[in-house]
Amino acid sequence: MNLSTPLGLLISRVGGCRVRRGPRRLWLAEGYRPPFPVAPAFTVGDVLISRGPWDRVPASLLGHEERHSWQWFVCLGLPFLAVYGAAMAWSWLRTGDRGSANVFERDAGLVTGGYPERPLRPLFGGGPVGGRRLSAPTRPRARSRSGR
Repeated sequence: MNLSTPLGLLISRVGGCRVRRGPRRLWLAEGYRPPFPVAPAFTVGDVLISRGPWDRVPASLLGHEERHSWQWFVCLGLPFLAVYGAAMAWSWLRTGDRGSANVFERDAGLVTGGYPERPLRPLFGGGPVGGRRLSAPTRPRARSRSGR
């Protein structure tokens, strides 16, 4: 047992949730009140935590959060917090959004999780490198017939 599900049950309890059994041995917690994390739903271990009632949440979001429970399992529980945090930071750096380039959100279904698909931006802003802007090599201009 990797302690992530007991942590999820504790978080849901502290967050004021009602908890019930869900499909495929998952726990559904609803009515989460604290402002963090900023998301309509999130998963800790096998506990899917939602701000509103799960009966009103789209089935696609339930599937998205269920996928996260498998990610917790694959990451052996609590280490998921660190690797997810790193993936979120990478996504923010590359897209300005915490989910667009996050490998875990992409694996769980970006759109079903409510994340936009933002384009990648250059790692270094595409700005000056070494004090000057790099440009593509240019070919010499062909001379006109008048020799100019």
